[in-house]
Amino acid sequence: MKSFVKRMRVGLVYNLKEEDEPPQSDLYAEYDSEETISAMENALLKNHDVVRIEADENMFEKLKSAELDIVFNVAEGRNGPARESQVPCVLDMLNIPYTGSDPITLAICLDKARAKEILHFYNIPTPRFEIFYNSKQKLNSLEFPVIVKPLREGSSKGIRNNSVVHSKEELEKVVYNCITVYNQPALVEEYLTGREFTCALLGNGKVRVLPIVEMVFDNLPKDAKPIYSFEAKWVWDTPDHPVEIFECPADIPASLEKKIRTICIKAYRVLNIRDWCRIDLRLDKEEIPNILELNPIPGILPKPEENSCFPKAARASGIDYDELINRVLKIASKRCGLI
Repeated sequence: MKSFVKRMRVGLVYNLKEEDEPPQSDLYAEYDSEETISAMENALLKNHDVVRIEADENMFEKLKSAELDIVFNVAEGRNGPARESQVPCVLDMLNIPYTGSDPITLAICLDKARAKEILHFYNIPTPRFEIFYNSKQKLNSLEFPVIVKPLREGSSKGIRNNSVVHSKEELEKVVYNCITVYNQPALVEEYLTGREFTCALLGNGKVRVLPIVEMVFDNLPKDAKPIYSFEAKWVWDTPDHPVEIFECPADIPASLEKKIRTICIKAYRVLNIRDWCRIDLRLDKEEIPNILELNPIPGILPKPEENSCFPKAARASGIDYDELINRVLKIASKRCGLI
């Protein structure tokens, strides 16, 4: 990748994961490890000066005094239903350019129901859903099986092997746990039984879809549900004992690949996503791709054995990790008029 016209002063803004978090805990699942933060920093240092700033209570003053040209933002935020918007709101107030989507888009995509309502308005397929505010609610328009998720989480937080439920008793128990543990409503969604994919997208205007990743669940433990649960993502699949559940590029007909790419680009545009995003999809019984959720701050773990899907798709297209990080920065810098 060619160097920038000028060397910039780049702020790397992040939330740090607690290293001693128990393996079964998902409290900090969305945050980045020191290893990932260092990998991003080292990639950026190839072309720029980098200032690391943790998105904590001291962030505002650090940003204000750092004299940055642009921020590479991977912060998930702290607390509240729009936490991913916290850093971009501060950056907009300080008039500091940054990578990724604006506060409105980030808040909408974090709230799965709001994002799905917009997708539905634009006739983009997404599974039907209901919002449960307490465990005593009954299904209104859906039939079993359904899948239960926290309304406003990512990184498979709250999506466990028991999240697919087949009865009223199961539903009440899982919804109660979801609301109690995550302190937010539960999204109860129709469970689609088809194949599952994720798409990595880059760009503004002309959007590039990287090679599609398929989750192939055949190699999960015997009693595992065929979903990309927290256990599948973080517990069963580890760098020391990887589980082969990914195929990239996905082995699919050209017609299906075209449908997935078209749906993802349309969703990317109608939700005003900027620079990059990972979009998760699943096929319904008619083999139509349905969008499950959009991740405008995608996970980017550096090691191939960690099976982080955005870097996996990038590598399949010939883009290594360092180039991916710098390409995202370049895309954002062009959008902001810095180069």
